[in-house]
This record gives sequence, structure tokens and C-alpha cells, in this order.
Amino acid sequence: MKKENSVVLKAGEFPGRMTRAQVASSRVSRQLAPLKEPSRRNQNQPLCANPKRAVSDSGSTCLQHKKRVVLEDVTNVCCQNSYKSCFDSTIIQAKKRKVVKASRTNVAKAAPSVAVELPQLQSKSEDAICSTNLENNSFLKLSSNKCGKDDSTSGTSAQPTDSKKKAKKGNFYELLIASKGPVITDIDDNFEDPQLCSHYVTDIYNNLRVAELARRPHPNSMETVQQDITQSMRGILIDWLVEVSEEYKLGQDTLYLTAYLIDWFLSKSYVERQRLQLLGITCMLIASKYEEINAPHIEDFCFITDNTYTKAEVLRMENQVLKLSEYKLFAPTTITFLRRFLRAAQASDKSPSLELEYLASYLAELTLMDYDFLNFLPSIIAASVVFLAKWTLDQSNHPWDPTLEHYAHYKASDLKTAVFALQDLQLNTNGCPLNAVRSKYRQEKFKCVADLSSPKLIETLF
Repeated sequence: MKKENSVVLKAGEFPGRMTRAQVASSRVSRQLAPLKEPSRRNQNQPLCANPKRAVSDSGSTCLQHKKRVVLEDVTNVCCQNSYKSCFDSTIIQAKKRKVVKASRTNVAKAAPSVAVELPQLQSKSEDAICSTNLENNSFLKLSSNKCGKDDSTSGTSAQPTDSKKKAKKGNFYELLIASKGPVITDIDDNFEDPQLCSHYVTDIYNNLRVAELARRPHPNSMETVQQDITQSMRGILIDWLVEVSEEYKLGQDTLYLTAYLIDWFLSKSYVERQRLQLLGITCMLIASKYEEINAPHIEDFCFITDNTYTKAEVLRMENQVLKLSEYKLFAPTTITFLRRFLRAAQASDKSPSLELEYLASYLAELTLMDYDFLNFLPSIIAASVVFLAKWTLDQSNHPWDPTLEHYAHYKASDLKTAVFALQDLQLNTNGCPLNAVRSKYRQEKFKCVADLSSPKLIETLF
């Protein structure tokens, strides 16, 4: 064993693969020449085999580097056929420098010819631009010097171009004004008044539009549900309740909610003729509790009927009305939309017109007594009231402006039927026996708007 280990290899007789320990021992024993220290590879140099490495005598194998174990198939194995795919970065950089120098010399040689040819190309292109611009009148800022013409010739062509330029400007401004559309005044820009709810008033009225469709009394309840009550009886009841509201100084919302609760109950339940007045004072009691700060007591309503009904009967009827309405007392009425439409109607005015507001309130209360107006939505009635009130006071302007159309979401043609029916109700002063609303608005505090009459409506308004 010792003899076998002590055998020393002769020079040039190395195995095909040597370890680092064998190489170190051979250097110590001076049997292997020391290798040169490998130079550091350039960062831009690709990872490949060095063509200057010595190949073994057989020429089929070469020494392998194991510094990069992961890429051993690419960088650590070097065979005889792999030298063709290896590139030296110094050779590549030298070729690049030669190409750059050659291109610079070519550009320097070709520069004079290009400089001579450029003016000819520019003159041709300028003539073409000038000819096309004079035909299309698209670029009016080009001077006569660029086109290659004298001042004498350019002076004659300046006048028609100026006239065309002015004509084009006029057409442009006309189109710009027409594209803007109608002017709409913003009525929700007052953020200082918290009662106007300017931040979310649009959402409120969008919800009210949905609610007026859901909580709507049937307009044919007198023919289908009621057998002992007629339309004239209902009108007499509403006319009397107008006087009661004046007696107790109740608000408009209370009166409109009272009429709504009466119509809702009549469209759902049968009522006898003797109990119709009881239904009226009970609905007004409920509406007073809902709207008023200091609502009248039950004894007050019993007294107003000359004690025809007792307190127990009123409480029993109140229970029936609340159950039938499912305790959903609020519903959008005409006065709910009338306030907003009046604000839109006076958006461009410097000060609000009290006469317009009183006349609109008068026309709106006239619709409470007429049963036929249940066929119209409260928002349509409110818009028709504003339309007719503006037409009554001023026939020089169209009563339905773009601001009203924007906030009411109705065109003038949508209001034609309701406006004509409302005018018939306004002008029918002699044939109607119900005078509570008319006598109320003949007072001086309401500027005697009940005495006003509107001229005949024109078809062109719609």
C-alpha cells in the first residue's frame, strides 16, 4: 500500500481529471508548472470558454471550471466545437469604433450636397402649402413673404381673406352660442339657509316623485267603492274644511294632508253619508297632529260640528283611518311640489312676487274641491298652477321657461290638459256654489287674487 501511494507520476502523465489537492501537491513537488493567475473578466464580456486555454493532448476533452455549478452545462464545459460560438468583447468594441468612424466620414462627405438640395425642397413645399392654404383658407397666418409674392400682389388678396375671416368668426360664435343651449338658473346655490336643504334637495324631490306614484288614491273610487256618497258631497266637505282651517289658523300642509287622507280612505273603505263629516274632522285631527305645533283638541272638532259626534266616535274613526293607511301618514301633495316650482319660476327675478305666490296658492286650493283632479299627479297639478298663474299675470313672456322645465321635469306639452282644466275651474265663478276658497283669497292680505281672470290660452304655448 505504501509503495502504491508513493508512486510519483511522470511529467506529462496526468489523468484526465485532477482535483485541487492533486494540483497543489504536484506544485509542491515541482512536477507541474505553476499556472498563470487568471485575469478578471470584463463585466460586458459574455460567459463563455476562453479560446486561449490549453487543450489536452487528445483534443477531445478540456479542463472544466466548477466556480459556477448552476451553469455548468453552459460555462464550465468547453469542447472543441464550442469555440465558434464564443466572442471576445475587445474585438466587438473595435468593430463598433470602425463602424462609427466610417459613418462620420460619410456624413461629412455628403453634407455639402444635402445643403445644396435643401433650399430647392423647401421652396417647393412652401409653394404647395401656400396654394393649398389659399384654396382652403385654413391657415390665414402665413405671410406673403413666405409664399414668395411681392407686397403689391399680396395687398389685393388681403381684403377677401379678411372678409372671409370675419364671416368665419361670426359663424363660429353663432354655433358656439347655439351649442350652449338654454340658460338654466341654479336655484340650489343658497347654502346659508339650512331649511332649503341645498346639499340634498335634488335627492329629496327624486324620492317624492317615486312616492307620489306609490301612495296615490284611486281616481274612480266614487264609482267603484262608494255608493252613498257623490262627488258634490265630497266637494262640500272639502269646502267646509277650508273654513275650519281658517277658523283654527291651520297651515296649508295640514289642509292638503287632510284632503289626501279623506281620498285615501274613500278609495279603500265604504262610508255612509251620515259619517262623511266625521271622517272629515277625524282626518283633519290626524293631519293637525302630524303638521301643527299646537294642534286643536278633539273637543274643538266636536264643537265645530255642533256636537254632532262624540269624542268616542272620533277616536274610533281615528283608529280606522290609521289602520287603513298602515300608519303611513305622509304623502307628497300639490303644496309639496308647488313651493319648489315657485322658487324656480322666480329664479331670475330680483325679488319674489307675492302676487304670484298667492295666485298659485288660490288655484291649487281650487283643485282640492274638484274630484276630477285626482286623475292628475300632484306634481303635474303644481306645474300647471305655476303655468296658469304666470300666464294670468304676464302675457308678454312664455310662462314656461327652461329653468321651470329643468326643475319640474315637464315640458309645456305635458301640461296642456291640466292647464285647460284649471282655467275652466278658475273662470267658473258663478256656477260653482263652493265659495270658501274664493272668499278666502278675495281678502286684502292675499292681494285679492281671486278676482283675477286669465286670458284665453293660445295653442302655440304648448
